[in-house]
Amino acid sequence: MVNNDLNKNSRIIIVQKLYSYFLNKDTKIIYPKHRYKKFIKDIVSGTIEREEILLDKFTDILKNEFNPSRTDLILKIMMLSATFELMYMHKIPINVIVSEYVKISDFFLENAHKGYLNAVLDKISKKVRKDHE
Repeated sequence: MVNNDLNKNSRIIIVQKLYSYFLNKDTKIIYPKHRYKKFIKDIVSGTIEREEILLDKFTDILKNEFNPSRTDLILKIMMLSATFELMYMHKIPINVIVSEYVKISDFFLENAHKGYLNAVLDKISKKVRKDHE
């Protein structure tokens, strides 16, 4: 992806908005004009509103594999927003959500974390979507 594509990818914008929110929770989140502005707002606000539920789901599914306090913030944000999509955006196929987050992880994570993200999202997706069917 070229730098210009970074501004167009809705999930990159989602991760950036959530990252700035988690760094400073008092800051008002501003959404620029974008083709998928509603989608971006829904994921960002939904992830923020349901953070505790999402973290509980991680802890339940991943047991000893996940420690929120020891997980890198950007990785945690990607896991939170992807899990939100998996749990609440049922029209989006699982493979689309997982592959999109793994694809954008090139911009945020090291290779070791990318593999972990992929494995975790795969595990979460199987459990979460099964629970909601």
